[in-house]
Amino acid sequence: MTVKTYVPLRFRLRKGWLKRAGICLGLALVAAWALAALSLVMLRWVDPPTTAVQMERRVQSWFSSKPYAKRYTFVPLSRISPTLQHAVVAAEDARFYQHHGFDWDAIQLAAKHDMEGGRTRGGSTITQQLVKNLFFGTGRSFLRKGAEAGLVPVAEVVLGKQRILELYLNVVEWGPGIYGAEAASHAWYGTSARNVGRDQAERLAAILPGPRRRRPDRMNRYSAVIEERMRQMGW
Repeated sequence: MTVKTYVPLRFRLRKGWLKRAGICLGLALVAAWALAALSLVMLRWVDPPTTAVQMERRVQSWFSSKPYAKRYTFVPLSRISPTLQHAVVAAEDARFYQHHGFDWDAIQLAAKHDMEGGRTRGGSTITQQLVKNLFFGTGRSFLRKGAEAGLVPVAEVVLGKQRILELYLNVVEWGPGIYGAEAASHAWYGTSARNVGRDQAERLAAILPGPRRRRPDRMNRYSAVIEERMRQMGW
């Protein structure tokens, strides 16, 4: 004879509520991912008026005593110096034109540095950084990483390398309130992005890992590293 275990009503109700909440959360996450994927399709033709990072910085400014003025001007890739394009690729993602969104060699190297307790070295590609910049801001979480990983292949397929680079160079943070190559060129050197010289390009690329702390005129050592990378890559 089978003996049935009695489960109090309140536990059954709680279990049912948790199940429904889990389903709703799952559906919400799928809907959010689908909306972001649709946005990537639109970004093939439409320039973004803002990004998650820009909105995050605006909110942070409300609780800061420092003045905040947003500088953001989107320009076509043809109006950004090829030297600046090359410097950024050499500095941020040397295998940008070879990988399909993820640079597994760089990821393994970054993991090795972390396990050895050395200085943390990022393994994110330009495509990954773009997706994070557009949709997720600067926060870090496993949930964000998972969502980002699901959107990176979409970006690679629907945007293509040239549009990805164009978007990245236009939205990336280049200083407090400074977004994109055009605003950065004017802010740091008083010129347009198409007129940036080689040394200036290398110094601008050198501040990208820490744009709110670094200044181009202090990037002597790292800009020399970028110069060497560019030479090795035939630029």
